[in-house]
Amino acid sequence: MRRSIAVLFVALTLVGASAWAGSPHFVHSPTLSRSGNSLTVTGKEAGLGNEEQVHIVLSATAECINPGGNHPKAANKTNVSSAGDFPVQNGRANFTLTVTATFQPDCSPPMDVRFTDVTVTDTTNGISQSFKGTF
Repeated sequence: MRRSIAVLFVALTLVGASAWAGSPHFVHSPTLSRSGNSLTVTGKEAGLGNEEQVHIVLSATAECINPGGNHPKAANKTNVSSAGDFPVQNGRANFTLTVTATFQPDCSPPMDVRFTDVTVTDTTNGISQSFKGTF
């Protein structure tokens, strides 16, 4: 009898733990949009279980590119990041983050800012998505 109760307890504990943990994932792919020197990511995460909030980080490399397609100085390349905590409702969280690149001297026309190595990370659940190309 004791053994049956112990087995039942272990089984219920394992079922409860897996229901609590959920299965975090990005719904579709987060979208990226660029305006001037800023890059914005908007997305949705689901499978979050009973968490109150998630911590999302947007990171990228910003480069000031000349009309010939080159970045003329090492100072015209910088890493940018933004982070925020977003509430979870019914196992889902919507998020929007923006990074803005600043350069000294300014990256003004005819030069243009381009973002590469863009990554969105949920540090709460350890999931991440990287984006190839320039934005």
